[in-house]
Order: sequence, then C-alpha cells, then structure tokens
Amino acid sequence: MTGRRKTGLRTGLLGGSFNPAHGGHRRITLFALRTLGLDEAWWLVSPGNPLKPDAGMAPLPARVRSARAMARRAPIRVSAIERHWHSAYTVDTLRALVRRWPKRRFVWLMGGDNLAQFHRWKDWRAIAKIMPIAVIARPGYDRAAIASPAMAWLRRYRVDAASFRNRGKWSAPALIELRFDPDPRSATQLRRADPDWASRQAGAPPRDQLTHDLVHTGNRKAGRP
Repeated sequence: MTGRRKTGLRTGLLGGSFNPAHGGHRRITLFALRTLGLDEAWWLVSPGNPLKPDAGMAPLPARVRSARAMARRAPIRVSAIERHWHSAYTVDTLRALVRRWPKRRFVWLMGGDNLAQFHRWKDWRAIAKIMPIAVIARPGYDRAAIASPAMAWLRRYRVDAASFRNRGKWSAPALIELRFDPDPRSATQLRRADPDWASRQAGAPPRDQLTHDLVHTGNRKAGRP
C-alpha cells in the first residue's frame, strides 16, 4: 500500500458564491493542486453569503452549472453540500466534511480578499484549527490581508508550501501563503459585462458531484462566512 493510500487523499476545498464561476477560479485551483501536491479539489458552491447582498445573486442551480462547466476535464468536483446539510456556517460545514470523510486530508483554499475579512467569520479560529489554510494572493488585497486581525493570529503558524507538501502528516493551525502571477478576473466584472449570464444556464437541475442529489432552485443565507 502506498503512503498516499495510508494517509488519505489530499483534497483542497474552495468555497464561494461562484456567481458565476470563471477562469480565475480554475487557475488558482490548479495552481494550488500543483503547489501543494493535492489529489483533487472540491468547489463548495454556497447557497448564500451573509456578507454579500442577495441582489445580483443567481439561482443556485445556475451557479453550480457554471462551476461544473468551468471545472470540466480537471480534478475538481462541484458540490452544493451546504444546502444538502443545511449548514449555517463554514465552521459547521468543515466539521461535517471531516466527520463524513475521516480518511481524507483537507486544506481550505482562500483568497487574500477573504483573509482580510476572515475575522468576521463565525468561529474563525475554530476553522483554522480544523484544517490547514492556504491563502492565495489576490490583486489589491495584500495590504488589507496582512493588516487583518486574522493574520495577526495566524502568522505564527506559517508553513512554506514545500514543507507542507512533503509532510507525511498534516496538523492545524497551519497557514500556507501561495503567490503566483496575479489573476485580475472577478465574478463582479463578469456580471457587469454579461448581466444575463444566468439565463443561459437554464435547464434540468444539475447533479451534485458529492451527494449525487439534484440541485434545485433557491438561495439561502448559509455557508459563508
């Protein structure tokens, strides 16, 4: 039996609205897979985000469908599992994932923009203690992320990517900072350029790639933060 089988699949978790999913999501995910030596990534499409307004939020099936199209032919699975579990907060989702897949090793993937406001998330220190966090630089957010209360607490747990990749066993808290060529794409810019994008995602409900349930219409304030 290989060492990887003994320790479980290495899985990156990227949560977000994916409103819509775009090439930037795919690019940072593939970068994290390579840099951290991950086997696959799961995109967790949130039913809603308490830190974002409902206005302009496309229906959940449209966002899942856009994410599945963007993840095609990549080791990425798309799920709306927070809707399935009725998870109220990210901390609840991550605890449930660890219970449901105890043999996997998870790492939470987060953009620098989210690190800047991570201290506003419910039980954010508990999140950091559940699994390692890899922060991917986002243009324009470096200064806010570095000055954030969360970074002041997390910086003592810094681990460089090479050391993290070669570890036989992961522990948390752990903060891995990932830097690569900035990707300026954002869902906000895409919505402004194409406000009717969701109308082209109509059709039969997409299937969740983790639960295998059909994802039906409906947004709910859950999952982020």
